Amino acid sequence: MLDEASHRKNSVNSILLFDFDGTIALGDGPVLAYAQQVANRLGDDGSLLDDVRALIATADEEALDGYDAVRRLAETRGADARLLSAAYLASRAQLATPDAPIAVPDGLVDFLASVDAERVLVTNAPAIRIVDALETLGLGGLFDRIVTGAGKPAGLETLLAALPEDARVLSIGDIWHNDLAPAHARGHATALIGGFSDPEATPTFRAAEFSTLVPQLEAWLRG
Repeated sequence: MLDEASHRKNSVNSILLFDFDGTIALGDGPVLAYAQQVANRLGDDGSLLDDVRALIATADEEALDGYDAVRRLAETRGADARLLSAAYLASRAQLATPDAPIAVPDGLVDFLASVDAERVLVTNAPAIRIVDALETLGLGGLFDRIVTGAGKPAGLETLLAALPEDARVLSIGDIWHNDLAPAHARGHATALIGGFSDPEATPTFRAAEFSTLVPQLEAWLRG
């Protein structure tokens, strides 16, 4: 007998690709945890964290997202790639804890539980605490496949090339360049969520919040 995930994959040809940070896991907690880990290693007096909060509040157009904002600010204070990598990995060990809290978008749990499509989570983040985070968000068992360390955007191109030729694909994320542009280039549908803008973005759907996007996703799934 086929399990539920296998049945889903064999009965539909619609595939939904979801990003993690900023898309299904909301909140500044993980970014601030990253900033704090960087600050600890730099011996910062607290100004880095203050500057990160200010950039997040204004959705700085030069930053791809909050993590990129931390990187840009940290580099001006002398942080190198090794320090940033160590700080990032340390912050991921705090994911979905009180030190790096996250929240689930309104409507996502019900949508994933009822949708007639293959549900794939594709994230550049390492596997550290991803499963724990999904459980915390109430999303445990709601993805048919989880791809960590994806290496987007190039890694997304590789994943898309391996999908069935007749698949209807919709990629959902908060960073155009990483999460959506490779899918758009292949003629797939895309949905851009969140406050960090990109002047080059031309998504099929756009919304500030997931709940606003649900009717559009449901219409797309109906074909």
